[in-house]
Amino acid sequence: MRALRSALCEAIHAGDVRLPECVFQGCPEHYARRELYRSTEHGYSVVAMTWSPGQGTPIHDHAGMWCVEAVWQGALDVVQYELREHDDVHYRFVPAGAIRAGTGSAGSLIPPHEHHTICNASGTELAVSVHVYQDEMTHCSVFEPDQGEWYLRRERTLRLDDRGPAH
Repeated sequence: MRALRSALCEAIHAGDVRLPECVFQGCPEHYARRELYRSTEHGYSVVAMTWSPGQGTPIHDHAGMWCVEAVWQGALDVVQYELREHDDVHYRFVPAGAIRAGTGSAGSLIPPHEHHTICNASGTELAVSVHVYQDEMTHCSVFEPDQGEWYLRRERTLRLDDRGPAH
């Protein structure tokens, strides 16, 4: 994980890697997910996410997969959550740390410490992040507020957005 985080940070700072233009186009309805690469041999996938101002996620997991996330452009607020207890559908989380991740920063999520939110708190600037997942991430659990520290778990199917009009 450390080597992958370092490689992503170096690629961002060096400017040697260019992302497709569509990655820099937001979607008004939701943050955009665009697959950049998937290795059929090794299983991992690389997804770019485009965050318009104010867009973010609820508390979610990564379906038990590791992930390395790097901010390519802009800044994202990331809040980690600690799972304290749960039953079949009710989960109790407490915040376990928050950071504002700026361009060129990277972090990793390793189950079971994978619960977090991401938000572009900027009022004006688009943010872009690149996520390297252990495998293709087609679903996850999201946690919707219920009462206090308690949340309801729901399964969410994740879709990819198209690569823009040129593709």
